[in-house]
Amino acid sequence: MGFAAAIFIGVAAILLPAAVVLCEFPASLKLERAFPSNHGIQLSQLVARDRLRHGRMLQSLDGVVDFLVEGTFDPFVVGLYYTKLQLGSPPKDFYVQIDTGSDVLWVSCGSCNGCPQTSGLQIPLNFFDPGSSSTSSLVSCSDKRCSLGIQSSDSACSSQTNQCSYTFQYGDGSGTSGYYVSDLLHFDMVVGASMIQNASAPILFGCSTLQTGDLTKSDRAVDGIFGFGQQGMSVISQLSSQGIAPKVFSHCLKGDDSGGGILVLGEIIEPNIVYSPLVPSQPHYNLNLQSISVNGQAISVNPSVFATSSNRGTIIDSGTTLAYLAEEAYEPFINAITNAVSQSARPVLAKGSQCYLITSSVTEIFPQVSLNFAGGASMYLRPQDYLIQQNSIGGAAVWCIGFQKIPGQGITILGDLVLKDKIVVYDLAAHRIGWTNYDCSMSVNVSTTSSMGKTEFVNAGQLSDSSSHQNEAYNSILSWTLIGFFIHITIQRTFQFL
Repeated sequence: MGFAAAIFIGVAAILLPAAVVLCEFPASLKLERAFPSNHGIQLSQLVARDRLRHGRMLQSLDGVVDFLVEGTFDPFVVGLYYTKLQLGSPPKDFYVQIDTGSDVLWVSCGSCNGCPQTSGLQIPLNFFDPGSSSTSSLVSCSDKRCSLGIQSSDSACSSQTNQCSYTFQYGDGSGTSGYYVSDLLHFDMVVGASMIQNASAPILFGCSTLQTGDLTKSDRAVDGIFGFGQQGMSVISQLSSQGIAPKVFSHCLKGDDSGGGILVLGEIIEPNIVYSPLVPSQPHYNLNLQSISVNGQAISVNPSVFATSSNRGTIIDSGTTLAYLAEEAYEPFINAITNAVSQSARPVLAKGSQCYLITSSVTEIFPQVSLNFAGGASMYLRPQDYLIQQNSIGGAAVWCIGFQKIPGQGITILGDLVLKDKIVVYDLAAHRIGWTNYDCSMSVNVSTTSSMGKTEFVNAGQLSDSSSHQNEAYNSILSWTLIGFFIHITIQRTFQFL
């Protein structure tokens, strides 16, 4: 929910350290049962115990995890992308929207006020019950993870209940509140020539007891939101701190009608990628936008308009469908586009948006736009990256500017309209974001660093949502040494407003 996805790994072999006993032989070791023989144990308890052990094992193994993602990028159909997660013991399915504009994973919990009961996406909605999971525990105020969340405004604490809680308000006016729990996140992982099924890792996530605004609506309802932000409470930060995932992720979002793309917990390698440094100490992915050029000519806007402050700045947010310009830059941008096409397109206003009637190809008429960032990195936009086709009138196609303005706001937000058909790398370790134009229907090379300091590469191709095709994809990469996560996603987008 921007201001609001398959993953894979391979190694030749897994080496487990042998125990060395430094004593004279014969030696006598007393073995005791973890569970007494006369004590009846539920199978679920044994499974839960094994899962905890597997979680500890994962801390020494770099693997690839596959999250099946569903939905569509088309804002007129679904307008969001989501994935199915398994949480708790025994595992329970939850469909959650993937959101790079927020930090926390949360799901609806029992007795939730305002939580939808059904979904127009034809997916079953579930409610998490901490009491029904044998590995679940509440998070107290004294938990260091709660303290970490307080620093980033992702958590709060009640002295009356000693319970770590949260309240979030999203850019579209919706909101949620609840409390934190700690439990297992389940996934399948490919390590070496083996696929480890039912692997798990302990994470902290939110248990929603109240939802408001659009979150209460059933037409596009999901079980929660999967935050991919950079703060310590995000799942990517938690998995990275456990040594399971690298502190870099990338995506390449297909811009055609079918959607799709690749989301990688790892660094996509492409020679033409340019990088710009992240603005430090910001809650979102902020960059220093310095100027905007149309047909190679910078529009007349004071650079201070784009400077980062408490109510200004430029944010990269793949959870936002369109793009938004600071109010002072909006009219100069529109005027520059209109002047560039004055001989070939007829400008019209449609519901407050600047649109154009054209009878030939949009790529032949409209100019290239470049967004110029600190570090000498420019993002080049084709007409399809700043225009949206609406309909046709009398044989003429209607194309409208996809950039919007937020009255009274100095925020610039670059959403999927701009980010599609590009590799975008979020290098949190190096505090930078990189990009290049790319055909996202093609495979990509991903680089990660192994525990021995060696850089490894893998060719991450397109993977089918079907399990049979996924198995074929698994088999095709088992000879590679992989460190990282590769997430193949079907892209969906959401309209988000501040």
